[in-house]
Amino acid sequence: MAPSRALAVTTTALVAVALTAAPVTASALGAPTFGSSSSAGGSASPSPSASPSPSPSPTLPRVTDTLDPALSIGGPRLAQMNSVIVDTPAGVPAPPAVSDVAWVIADADTGEILAAKNPHAHLLPASTLKTLTAIHLLPRIRPTAVLTATRAEADADGTRVGMVAGATYTAQQLFQALVMSSGNDAAYGLAALNGGLPKTVTELGDLADELGAHDTVVVDPSGLDAPGQRSSAYDLALFGRAAISLPAYARLATTKTATFPSVPARTSRARGTFVIGNHNRLLWNYPGTIGVKNGFTKAAHRTFIGAARRGERIYIVTEMYGTGSSWRPAASLLDWAFTHGDVARPVGRLVERGEVPEPPVARDDKPAAEATPEAGPSAARGPGADAATNPGTSPAASAAPGPAALRPSDADVTRSPVALVGSTALLAVALVLAAGARRVSRRRRRALTGRHR
Repeated sequence: MAPSRALAVTTTALVAVALTAAPVTASALGAPTFGSSSSAGGSASPSPSASPSPSPSPTLPRVTDTLDPALSIGGPRLAQMNSVIVDTPAGVPAPPAVSDVAWVIADADTGEILAAKNPHAHLLPASTLKTLTAIHLLPRIRPTAVLTATRAEADADGTRVGMVAGATYTAQQLFQALVMSSGNDAAYGLAALNGGLPKTVTELGDLADELGAHDTVVVDPSGLDAPGQRSSAYDLALFGRAAISLPAYARLATTKTATFPSVPARTSRARGTFVIGNHNRLLWNYPGTIGVKNGFTKAAHRTFIGAARRGERIYIVTEMYGTGSSWRPAASLLDWAFTHGDVARPVGRLVERGEVPEPPVARDDKPAAEATPEAGPSAARGPGADAATNPGTSPAASAAPGPAALRPSDADVTRSPVALVGSTALLAVALVLAAGARRVSRRRRRALTGRHR
């Protein structure tokens, strides 16, 4: 059964259970297990990547998902896995090898994707998901709105800006903490101002659909690893493009330091402040950086959305499952784009907002993972669609293809998050609570897979 976004977070109680539960291992998340040997600590040892593209790291896992090219949002070439997707004239070097499982380089203005690797692989987004949270809530919450913090925010897991239960904070302060300092407490505070976690998560799922980000399932607005949560390098590029077009987000993402309220002094009504800094290292080190958001968890590894401007050009880079902590891989991809972007032929594109609002449906109403690809890509896209046309451009919106369910190989990857979580008490609670849910997701997520919970 493919659970909907509504099922993932039907009530606040379910989210509270997930947030306060004991730490969950990467294997319980559905993270990939590679190889058969174990380290001294008992964790699985990754096997070397068999990717045909060069890799500076022997520990990058190989993506074993598959995607029907006819159902690949952004273009059929983006369905390719485990190799760099690029089209350049003779004499133009390939993009630099970076220690990321997935990445995308795109022109922010035209939406053209210049190069990519595993763009539609389902991976954990970590705090890059806060980008989606911010671009949704910035237009909806007044900067002057005030929240009185509770223990739910103050005791948030992971990175916190330092909210204190009983203290008050403006929405503007929380947005600064969210984007700059990646505060999970700030994410929950903003969700509270928006009407609660379940409402916010549902709306974030709707926004992902509107953007055409159908690889994304939102469970926790902070981006903390949660059962079923996922995204892709392609979807992160959609988030980044939407973020830099929003002036309020751009201002936050390019602010290096700000002040945040501290605990009120007992002996005085005066309330002090402390300085918070922007966690995006690219902003501090790469001239022209205009955002967007960094992320990290032990299961997701390093994730990143970056954007930079030189002259009239703006390029977006996204990275997922990065094995290092440096800003330099993103900088090297941006350098390549600014040097060779004018001659690199696009291998796909970022769809426009509202262009592909529904997930793909395989022909003959078969589940995407079971559908047999047509002889030619144009046949799957419907009448009026040329073989080179990107998904979402056919005359009928219902004919616009998108990403199929990414199907893992049983030999290389652990079972999908649904299979892992399905036997747990958490999903049992979700199923009971979902029976009374007011809203059911517009569509069912088919054949959830990936390497995370």
